[in-house]
Amino acid sequence: MENVIITEGLIKKFGDFTAVDNVSLRVGRGEIFGFLGPNGAGKSTTIRMLCGILEPTGGSAVVLGYDLRKEAEKIKQSIGYMSQKFSLYDDLTVKENLKFYAGLYGIPRKNLSGRMDEMIAMADLTGRENELAGNLSGGWKQRLALGCAIIAKPPLLFLDEPTSGVSPTSRRMFFQIIKKMTNEGTTVMVTTHFMDEAERCHRAAFISGGKLMAVDSPDQLKKKSIQGCMVELKLKDGMQRVKEIEKLPYVKECTIHGALLHVLLTGEDDVSQLEQDLACEPQIIMPSLEDVFVALAKQQRTSGYAE
Repeated sequence: MENVIITEGLIKKFGDFTAVDNVSLRVGRGEIFGFLGPNGAGKSTTIRMLCGILEPTGGSAVVLGYDLRKEAEKIKQSIGYMSQKFSLYDDLTVKENLKFYAGLYGIPRKNLSGRMDEMIAMADLTGRENELAGNLSGGWKQRLALGCAIIAKPPLLFLDEPTSGVSPTSRRMFFQIIKKMTNEGTTVMVTTHFMDEAERCHRAAFISGGKLMAVDSPDQLKKKSIQGCMVELKLKDGMQRVKEIEKLPYVKECTIHGALLHVLLTGEDDVSQLEQDLACEPQIIMPSLEDVFVALAKQQRTSGYAE
């Protein structure tokens, strides 16, 4: 697979603070590549460097064949970018917003009408072309913002927390659109802290404290990062019993997932022992990406890295 993003030891410092610390990765053409981690992990800073907005402090990167340090302007002209703060003009209509961004991207007049129609159809806004953007719900605004970002058909699209503040239904619809785009050859790099979105990525990278912790497909991340048997528990006072459960000799970790507990056991043979010790009914489950992140963060702490 051809790589459209290649980074080697990418670093970004702000004074004495290292926001991105020695990040090396590859993103292939047509991938949905997830960039995952908590707030302040370095996701957005990495994206802004790859977009040519921020200059790296160290390391190197090639984006769409352009050198990040020498050809940042060429990168900016060749990509699409959308964040949760993407600027739509509330006092302009759907059509006027699209026309404005088409002008910024220099789309020829002869192609303008066709491209706008495509974006309106993609965003499921047919019949709302003349509605003010300010009157749209969060999900509609989100899809209109995506239409504005991709109206020039960029080969590479950066999405920085694009689904924050919209409903789970809107988030699912958004990713269906993204999947269709990658099937047609577009490469998408998306930052998110929603693990259900990460499940929809071809590959995902976990970052914490500016450091890259792991990169692989969601399934492989689960297989490689979780050593043991994961079970799910429903206990009345589960939240108050996490420390007690973690003290059991065969329990590796215990984390809260809503009203449930996820408990990582040394092996499947320990399930019956847990059932006996806690008078509960543990259910063996496939680890989630949230479980993977907890495991990776724990490994990072025990390795002596700063969070």
